[in-house]
Amino acid sequence: MATKILTVDDSKTIRLIVIRAFKEFDCMIFEASNGVEGLAAASREKPDVIILDYTMPMMDGGEMLAKLKSNPDLKSIPVVMLTAEAGRETVFKLAKLGVRDYCVKPFREEVVVEKVSRIVNLRPKGETAAKQKRYDDPLSILVVDDKPAIPEQIRVGLADTKWVIEERGQTGQAVDSCTQKVPDVVLISLTLPEDSGYTLFQILRAGVKTKNVPVFALSVKTAVDEQARAQQLGFTGVITKPIDFADLKLRITRTLALDTSYKYFEQKDGVMVLRLPPTFSQSIANEINTYLRAKLAEAVDAGLDSLIIDFSEVKSADVTLIKLGLSVVQLCKELSMKHSTIGSEAVSQECKHYEETKDWRFFTSFKEAVDSLNGKALAA
Repeated sequence: MATKILTVDDSKTIRLIVIRAFKEFDCMIFEASNGVEGLAAASREKPDVIILDYTMPMMDGGEMLAKLKSNPDLKSIPVVMLTAEAGRETVFKLAKLGVRDYCVKPFREEVVVEKVSRIVNLRPKGETAAKQKRYDDPLSILVVDDKPAIPEQIRVGLADTKWVIEERGQTGQAVDSCTQKVPDVVLISLTLPEDSGYTLFQILRAGVKTKNVPVFALSVKTAVDEQARAQQLGFTGVITKPIDFADLKLRITRTLALDTSYKYFEQKDGVMVLRLPPTFSQSIANEINTYLRAKLAEAVDAGLDSLIIDFSEVKSADVTLIKLGLSVVQLCKELSMKHSTIGSEAVSQECKHYEETKDWRFFTSFKEAVDSLNGKALAA
């Protein structure tokens, strides 16, 4: 999957420089000329990285960044800020805003490539991609902290995954561990004695096998100076304590581009099934939308011509669910796929309150839904 990069700058020249900088890599570049357009593009495209100018009309980079951080679905997107100043005050100001890194204008193309490559794995065009890992794979997470309680907290916090937590209390032990087996992700405490956490990060970045391993810093929320130092060095990100484990899982999922489509899509008895979980929310809708077109196109390519939308586990219908349903129906029309829906009576009645969905027909079982595909499926 191509890396998505959003460049937000009122200067067309700067945007062209960014586009040219990444032309040799497997990237999709999206453009916006101000913060308002940038927020809309970020919501629509869910980029892997945003390259954001600080000074712009209408909405500057600082205001856009604040709005990104206040949005649960966008706050984890890493941002590289473009600034005309490189003074100590500017650097600390940017760090406090939550940027991952920064570039000082004017900058060379190779500089912005180097900054972004610290955050995501840039793959040259034509290079064969490794098999995408899944969220339910037994990922290896190495936690380097001299306080045993922290690795244990992480082990408990990630207990609902198959991820394997390894812990090391000293940097030497961590280096030996990485030499024997390269982890998928490393979490390093910034309070290790004698700044050895920063030293370990530099050792990992210098290693041929570990240079691309995502490395997150562990830091107390109020330790702003050490977090700024970590960001300057190029840590993948900072995880603040106490740890928000939902956010940690999301950030690891995004960083490793883990495939989560299996949670929602499956091929069953010759049809594609889109199953919504009982915990359906806007973030899940966004996650489904990232896979929707590709999964349905894949189904059509494999010879399937029908989709069943399974709402049976969803307790109630809201605007988020309605919008997703409408998107699915529209895409089915584009792909000439038949579609049918399973759902409870409660959800069916709630959908009738919306003008766009009042004619939707819900079936109570998979068999009924499959049988219905011989006729008009979703709209009565």
